[in-house]
Amino acid sequence: MKPMFGRGPSLPLRLFFAVVLSVSLMLTDSRFDAFAKVRYLLNTVVAPLQYASNLPRDILDNLSYQLTSNQQLLIENGKLKEEVLVLRSRQLLFDEVERQNQQLRELLGSKFVRDERRLVAEVMAVDSDPYKHQIMIDKGRTNGVYEGQPVINEHGIVGQVAYVSAHNSRVLLITDPSHAIPVQVMRNDIRVIAAGRGDRNNIQLENITSSADIEAGDKLVSSGLGGVFPEGYPVATVTSFSFDNKRPFAQVDARPAVQFDRLRYVVLVWPTMHADKRRAPPPENQRETVTVNQPDNKSKKN
Repeated sequence: MKPMFGRGPSLPLRLFFAVVLSVSLMLTDSRFDAFAKVRYLLNTVVAPLQYASNLPRDILDNLSYQLTSNQQLLIENGKLKEEVLVLRSRQLLFDEVERQNQQLRELLGSKFVRDERRLVAEVMAVDSDPYKHQIMIDKGRTNGVYEGQPVINEHGIVGQVAYVSAHNSRVLLITDPSHAIPVQVMRNDIRVIAAGRGDRNNIQLENITSSADIEAGDKLVSSGLGGVFPEGYPVATVTSFSFDNKRPFAQVDARPAVQFDRLRYVVLVWPTMHADKRRAPPPENQRETVTVNQPDNKSKKN
């Protein structure tokens, strides 16, 4: 019986012919570049398949990058927010330090502080009693502070020291009802007494006749009488002058030069004038800011 399919050359022989043909084609292509167009056509046909096979990997890589980028952005965003908060808090501190520095410069460079020795003190507390206008400062006997010592700031007279302990002192403000200070009108040198009335925005001039040459807008400065407050420090500005025939004296109101509701720093003054008695010198570490000559007046009223 004749087989349906004829038998061809053997497998080794076919492999030999295939190898010879392949080597011949490679040599021909390398020598004469005969299959350049064929390769270009084949690459063009196969390119979409290559892109399609790489698409899943590209998608996964892109998703991984996006997730990683978002995570990094969230972390960096959190760090930046923390840095912003820290920087803002530091900015607030710098602003406060700058404000305090400016205030201290104004205190020490005030035109009202002349040749007298002075020492800057910080307000520690304000008396909560509405009938007492007093503050506590952080300088005391160890700093050479004494009772009756004048206290000022960059605007004018604040008051005088009423009580001294080792490391702090209590200052009686000029608006306290128990305090009075001799002043004079800058315009005409009339000398009067200004007394506190328990109002931080108002003091009154005592025993003023209806004919006194005082009017609203007059500046009041310390007269220097009494030997406590040096002469020439601003005290207040007259705001009103009224007279009632039923009263023996006119009512003269004045607004203090100092804003007592904003006190933060004050200056302790050691006057060099009207010092009839010598006081003990302050400690060594205070001698640059404190003089050895201090008045010995301990009264709360001038």
